[in-house]
Amino acid sequence: MLKYIKKLFIIILIVIGIMILGGVGGVLISAYIPNMTSIPVLKDFGVFKKLTERVTVINKTEQVVIREDDSVEKIASQSATAVVNIVVSADDNKAVKTEATTMTGVLLTNDGLIATYSEIPFTGVGFHYEVLLFDGTSHKADFFGYDAFTNLLFLRLNDGTNTPAIALANSDDARVGKKVVALGNSFAEYQNRLSVGILGNINHTFSLSGKTVSSSEKLEGVFEMDFDVSKDFIGSSVIGFNGEMVGLIGVLTIDNVTHTFLIPSNVVRESLNRATEGTLLERPMLGIYYLSITKTLALKMNIPRDHGALIYSPSGKTGLALLADSSAMKAGLQAGDIIESMDGTEITPENPLSLLLSRHNSGDMIDLLVLRGGEEKKINVQL
Repeated sequence: MLKYIKKLFIIILIVIGIMILGGVGGVLISAYIPNMTSIPVLKDFGVFKKLTERVTVINKTEQVVIREDDSVEKIASQSATAVVNIVVSADDNKAVKTEATTMTGVLLTNDGLIATYSEIPFTGVGFHYEVLLFDGTSHKADFFGYDAFTNLLFLRLNDGTNTPAIALANSDDARVGKKVVALGNSFAEYQNRLSVGILGNINHTFSLSGKTVSSSEKLEGVFEMDFDVSKDFIGSSVIGFNGEMVGLIGVLTIDNVTHTFLIPSNVVRESLNRATEGTLLERPMLGIYYLSITKTLALKMNIPRDHGALIYSPSGKTGLALLADSSAMKAGLQAGDIIESMDGTEITPENPLSLLLSRHNSGDMIDLLVLRGGEEKKINVQL
């Protein structure tokens, strides 16, 4: 019996020894054998070929990581050629002489039509526009139009230069969390800069009125970014990772607070169409200030509806909620009225009053369904 126990003990020691030697050998092989594949005599053996193949796979993985690090620059490279630097100057004989203003803009068409954002129209005789393109060339441009609804200023190169043009995305498909790249350029000489982030919010109730209330003549509904952009980005584009423009960057100061936002690309497209058709001055005017009703606002202000446009002024005075001699005043609208729908289309935060109005022209007739004192009534208005 003792003899069998000794044999078993010897066998166990041998097995343990083999395991220890195998572990040490594996470490040595992984550390030194790959370098031996360069020896001509050894590289033809199958085991060394397999080791060589494994090393190659590791190298390929490292190359993929490098490509991903460079991807943002590659994504922006083509769209960046549509970004321009605009210098606006004024004649010496203008009543108020201003220093030259430098802005960023973006080319929307191949015949040199440019859009930028500006609260100042820069219209009329006496203003001059010089545009620097991506290739370093300088071109004179002419005023093409100003859209007071969106604060978009349009210029066109006057020498017939064929230019790159940015592709416009369908902004209705944009979702919070979408990765985007902001492009900017308004330095003393042409030089693009990038900023990367995501669409942080779709703010349906933000208005370009510059007030705490919305205006029927100003865009309501913008995109907001989760990253800050300097003045060098204002007027330029923000693109998705497919290179298409999601929106154009604007800025407003309301109650001493600066707000940076995106005008959605579909709104830019509609404004561009009006500019090319020559109908920017045919924008309609209703003449009211209002609050877009949301479920939260309805609860806070005890409003009997969770949608619509509440004609409103913080003071509660009709004279401050409706413009004098406006279409709204002539039609008999009053402060406190809730406009529920226009031409049968329900007014919601996603379909605000000002956006529905923007699809009309001056002189059009519209039908409004209004809630006043708990009763609904239809009111016809000529814009």
